[in-house]
Amino acid sequence: MQANPAGVRFRDLVTVCEHYFGESTSSGTSHRVYRTPWRGDPRVNIQNDQGMAKTYQVRQVLKAINKMKETNHG
Repeated sequence: MQANPAGVRFRDLVTVCEHYFGESTSSGTSHRVYRTPWRGDPRVNIQNDQGMAKTYQVRQVLKAINKMKETNHG
């Protein structure tokens, strides 16, 4: 994902998000929203783009995971 954020399948990103953030807080839409353990903007939002994840959203997920690791939340 880090090497090629443009080539990530949406389903794979969902799997990663569920591993780190738990179940999605949204359902029935094209978006999936995940809570994060810190204050501020405590969510990660991803969207299915014809089976692929949006590149900027992959980068946001990676940034959130790195933040979790740095603050010992993950």
